[in-house]
Amino acid sequence: MPYWLLLPGILWLIVFFALPMIYQASTSVQTGSLEEGYKVTWHFATYWDALSEYWPQFLRSVLYAAAATVLCLVLGYPLAYLIAFRAGRWRNLIMVLVIAPFFTSFLIRTLAWKTILADSGPVVSTLNTLHVLDVTNWLGWTSGDRVLATPLAVVCGLTYNFLPFMILPLYTSLERIDGRLHEAAGDLYAKPWTTFRKVTFPLSMPGVVSGTLLTFIPAAGDYVNAELLGSTDTRMIGNVIQTQFLRILDYPTAAALSFILMAAILFMVTFYIRKSGTEDLV
Repeated sequence: MPYWLLLPGILWLIVFFALPMIYQASTSVQTGSLEEGYKVTWHFATYWDALSEYWPQFLRSVLYAAAATVLCLVLGYPLAYLIAFRAGRWRNLIMVLVIAPFFTSFLIRTLAWKTILADSGPVVSTLNTLHVLDVTNWLGWTSGDRVLATPLAVVCGLTYNFLPFMILPLYTSLERIDGRLHEAAGDLYAKPWTTFRKVTFPLSMPGVVSGTLLTFIPAAGDYVNAELLGSTDTRMIGNVIQTQFLRILDYPTAAALSFILMAAILFMVTFYIRKSGTEDLV
């Protein structure tokens, strides 16, 4: 009976995941053109050609995704901690506010940032007044007095759009911590920071790992934020794949880029999970 219950899910994965993967794998080793048709010739050189030509976009995608993941963790952990231990009767309201962005389209949320980061808007004006843009210009994340069409704008969009994916696993992990452990740490004369460092944070590591994975993986393959908030100098690998598939119509290169991205993320995720020291993911 358990196997029969698993059968619909297995069939779904085969039809909508395994078969498209096999088709894309065969596409990546084909040669030809859209007019003449493509044939499987086992042309593995497509992978090397794609990587050698578009490695800057791969590197940029990893850097942007890593920066957004770190920002999401820095912003999301205090909020998740507040919801789990300090929110009280406001917990449900704060949780609704966290997931509220999901009530609107991903595209609309990203377009809203074009207004927020407009050159004449209050955000850019405030950053100029505080001389923050001087620092970001020195780091190469902004250009002059502009934030739009810069790496900072892309990272801001990624951080905003994927922040709930960080907060929810963190909250789930923190909420499962037995409060008596904090009391025991206090009875042993541990200060609040020591309690957090020795008890709270280690026990919340499953949420940290889950949240960072749920943020980094989609952010690395995202192309909407770079398309709407960035420029040609901030194109990520997702933009390249989208262009190859829909505009240039070079299907083998697009498929090869997709598999390279998947393999790179799989390698990094495997290494990260092993180094994190936890397999108990939320």
